[in-house]
Amino acid sequence: MAFCINCGQMQADTTRFCRFCGGQQPGEQLVARLRMEAEAIRYQVQQMQAQQLQAQQLQAQQMQNANYGQQQNQNQDPRW
Repeated sequence: MAFCINCGQMQADTTRFCRFCGGQQPGEQLVARLRMEAEAIRYQVQQMQAQQLQAQQLQAQQMQNANYGQQQNQNQDPRW
């Protein structure tokens, strides 16, 4: 399904003119190219989200390690 570029109403993929506003719709080649571009953008967004998640997990792990180290230091007897 596609959407009218003028009024935004849902249209069949092969529609040449909008049945609601009469606006001319882009040709099949343009629609195919736009879909490919949209898929590439969607892939890039997914990759960025995965990288952000990995960075957050790494940061959380580093904070846990730092907190563990502080607890270990507090449990040791003072050396004096």
